[in-house]
Amino acid sequence: MAMSFGIFYEITVPRPWTPQGTQKKFKEVLAQVLQAEQSGFSHFWTVEHHFLDEFSQCSAPEVLYGAVSQITKKIKIGHAVRLLPFPYNHPVRVAEMAATLDLLCDGRLEFGTGRSASINELGGFGVQPREARPMWEEALDVVVAAWTQETFSWEGKYFKIPPRTLVPKPLQQPHPPIWAAASGFDSHVVAGRKGLGLLSLTLLVPLEEVHRRIEAYRDAIKNPEPAGKFVNNRTAVFTVVHCAETDAQARKNAEESINWHIEQSFQTNQNFVRAVQAGLDPTSYEYMMAFMNDDPKKRQYDYLTDRGLVIAGSAETCIRKLKAYESMGIEHLLCIQQLYKMPHEAVMNSIRLLGDHVIPAFAN
Repeated sequence: MAMSFGIFYEITVPRPWTPQGTQKKFKEVLAQVLQAEQSGFSHFWTVEHHFLDEFSQCSAPEVLYGAVSQITKKIKIGHAVRLLPFPYNHPVRVAEMAATLDLLCDGRLEFGTGRSASINELGGFGVQPREARPMWEEALDVVVAAWTQETFSWEGKYFKIPPRTLVPKPLQQPHPPIWAAASGFDSHVVAGRKGLGLLSLTLLVPLEEVHRRIEAYRDAIKNPEPAGKFVNNRTAVFTVVHCAETDAQARKNAEESINWHIEQSFQTNQNFVRAVQAGLDPTSYEYMMAFMNDDPKKRQYDYLTDRGLVIAGSAETCIRKLKAYESMGIEHLLCIQQLYKMPHEAVMNSIRLLGDHVIPAFAN
């Protein structure tokens, strides 16, 4: 199967902030998505993050998706991911908003789900880490029931809903494809067991370990107990990607922003670890402990690009590095391109170069 490409956003907005400057950043995202659709990208994805300052201002993705749905025609629109623990989002509201979006975008919605993994977000909403995974699991069951039953009710540990009819229902039947974010090894296994599409990552994770986790997912999905009404047996990985005319130009455009992005991601994870050390129960987040003693050199441009943990360079260089992803059987790549101080023009040029030269190299 050919490897397809999606454009993926945190939506970073460097300080100093002004309303007009933040608005400009969102308008740039819309222009980039239009270019991505024209350049052959199959998907547009964003995170849902809260309280993460410059790193991500994509706190209301459903609003952004509504705008994207009306200016595009064929690119799929994906949550990567919708946070399901309450009170981030109540599952009934999640089901309503997703169904409405699916109608507006003519059935192009891909429904990625997750539980969150930053202490700023979990603490800001009062979500206990030990409750995040079971609450995600139950909330997902509620969403599926609400989508697929004429009248549904729920009596669970976290949610109690009397008989009700959810409207509207999604256009895609029985429901949109469901994905799960997976950071640690165990999460890959859980995604497989539940028959969910895999949204994995290369963030500070060696490619051989990414491969090991994907293989664990593939083993688990052989005998699933699907959370949805069908198995979404697809593997996707997200990483930083920047393409320019030459390797030197790519480095000039991207080095500062890549280093900043990776460092901010590391600090977010390390803050979680510090909270654990202060007495927070880390249940099912143990994998994050590895970030505490990480070598700073592993967060720098040369180390990352040499090992393919981020993809930056000329089209030829990007193709060569992406062959390692293709060899792992990855079916879809989520490309983070809008980073920190990266100029809009450089992002647009990267999208065009990827469409003209890189995506066609993986079409067969």
